[in-house]
Amino acid sequence: MNNVHSYADVDLTNGISQYQMYIDGQWTNGHSDSHIDVENPATEQIIAQVPSGCAKDATQALDAASKAQPAWAALTAIERGDWVKKLAQAVKNKSDHLAKVIVCEQGKPLAQAKGEVAAMVNFLSYSAEQARRVLGDVIPSDHIDEEIFIRRLPYGVVVALTAWNYPAALVARKLAPALVAGNTIVIKAHECTPLSALELAKLCEQVGIPAGVVNVVTGDGIEVGDALVRSEKSDLVTMTGSNRAGQQIYAAGAQQIKVLRLELGGKAPFIVMDDADIEQAVEAAVTSRFTNCGQICTCNERMYLHKDIAEQFTRAFVEKVQQLQVGDPMYDLDIGPKVNADELNKIAQMVDLAVSEGAQILTGGNKLTEGIFSRGHWFEPTVLKVTSNDLSIMHQEIFGPVIPLMEVESYEQALELANDTQYGLSAYVFTKDLKRIMNLKTSLQFGEIYVNRSGGEMVQGFHNGWNSSGIGGEDGPYGFDNYLRKQTTYLSW
Repeated sequence: MNNVHSYADVDLTNGISQYQMYIDGQWTNGHSDSHIDVENPATEQIIAQVPSGCAKDATQALDAASKAQPAWAALTAIERGDWVKKLAQAVKNKSDHLAKVIVCEQGKPLAQAKGEVAAMVNFLSYSAEQARRVLGDVIPSDHIDEEIFIRRLPYGVVVALTAWNYPAALVARKLAPALVAGNTIVIKAHECTPLSALELAKLCEQVGIPAGVVNVVTGDGIEVGDALVRSEKSDLVTMTGSNRAGQQIYAAGAQQIKVLRLELGGKAPFIVMDDADIEQAVEAAVTSRFTNCGQICTCNERMYLHKDIAEQFTRAFVEKVQQLQVGDPMYDLDIGPKVNADELNKIAQMVDLAVSEGAQILTGGNKLTEGIFSRGHWFEPTVLKVTSNDLSIMHQEIFGPVIPLMEVESYEQALELANDTQYGLSAYVFTKDLKRIMNLKTSLQFGEIYVNRSGGEMVQGFHNGWNSSGIGGEDGPYGFDNYLRKQTTYLSW
C-alpha cells in the first residue's frame, strides 16, 4: 500500500493505494471507519481507497478554512498570486504522473488526460495573473465633499463541488480564482474520481500554501456535500455537475440565501447549413461529440443538418466515426470507457428507447463486452438518424458516445429546434453567411456559441450557461469576478 504522505508517484496499477483527506494542513482518515473504493473504469479493478467522510469532517474542514481566511485575505493579491504560480509550476512538474492518475480513475485517453493537466496549469496561471486586476471604482457623489468607493472583496470560505468528467481541471478551475481573490476553499471531490483532487492537495502542501487555505474532503454528496452547502461557514458554493445535483444544492442553500455558482448540464445543438465547409464541420462534429467518450457538458449532443447537405455530411460523418479506435486509454486510442456501470447502462437504455421511438442506427448501438472489453464499461461510438425532434434522445442529455442527427428544411427550422430545450449551455453553428452569424446573439438562447469550430473554451473567455444549465459562470475576468463581492462606502469629509 502507498503512503499518502510521500510525494513519490503513486502506482495505481499495482495493489490498492490508500489516500487520506487533507484538512487544515494535515492528512486524516476523518471520523468514519468506512472507505470508498475507486475503480479503474477500463478494468473494473479497485485501484485506491479514500475515506468515506461524514458531516463532522465537512465541519472540521470549514472550521479550518474559516480560521485561515483572515490571514490569507490580509496578504496582498500579488502574494496570493505568487502562491498559485508556485502551484502551477508544481502541477507542470508532475504533469505525466497527474495525467496517468486521471486515466486510471476516469478513463479518458492519455493524450486527453495530458490536455487536462495542461488546462490545470492554464487555470492556475491565468488566475495568478489576475492578482493585479482586483479593481474597484471611485464614483462622484451627488453631494459636495463626498465620494463613493466600490471595493471588490473576498466572500470568505468557498465550497467547491466537482464533477467526475474532468476531475483535475475542474478543481483547478475553482481553486485558482478563489484563492487569488482572497478566499479559502473546501473541495469535495466527486466520489467516483477523488484522486486527482487529493494529488493536487499534495502539491499544495509541497509548495507551502498555509494550512487551512486548501482543504479536500471525500465522501458522498448526500452527507458531506449537503453539510458543506448548508453550513453557515460556507459563504459561496461553486458546483459543476448534473441538473439533479444542482437542484438539490439550490434547495439546500435556499434557507440561508446562499451565494451559488452552478454549472450544470447541456444539450448542445450542432447546426450545419448548406453553405458550410463540410469537411471542417465533420471533423468538428466528431471531435465535439466523442472527446472524453462524449462526457463533456458542452459536447455536440444533437445535430441539425440542412437538407441540401445532409446526405453528404452524414456519409462522411459516419465514415469518420467508424474509424475511431476504442480501447485501453493508456495506449492513447480515441475513446476510452464510460466512467462506471451505471453510466454505461444509462447510455444503452437511451439508445434502446430511441430505437423504439423510431430512430435508425447508422453505426454502433451496442455495449462492447467481448475480448479485451470483457472487463470495463465500453460502448460503441454510435450515430442515430431521427426524423422527429420529439424523441426523448433529442431532449435528454446523453453524456456518452452517442449522437442523433436530423435533417431540417431551413436555417429558421434549425434555430427553432435548437432552442426547443430546457438547457442553454453551448451551441455549434457552421455557416459562411455573416448575417446569420451576427444574428446568433438573439436567435440562439445559449450562453456559449461556437461558430465554424469545435468545442473547447478559452481560459480568458467566459463559460456560462443559461436557463437550466446553471447560474454564475467560470473563466476570464467575468468568472474571476464571481469570487469577489462588492462593498460600497460613501465617504464624506
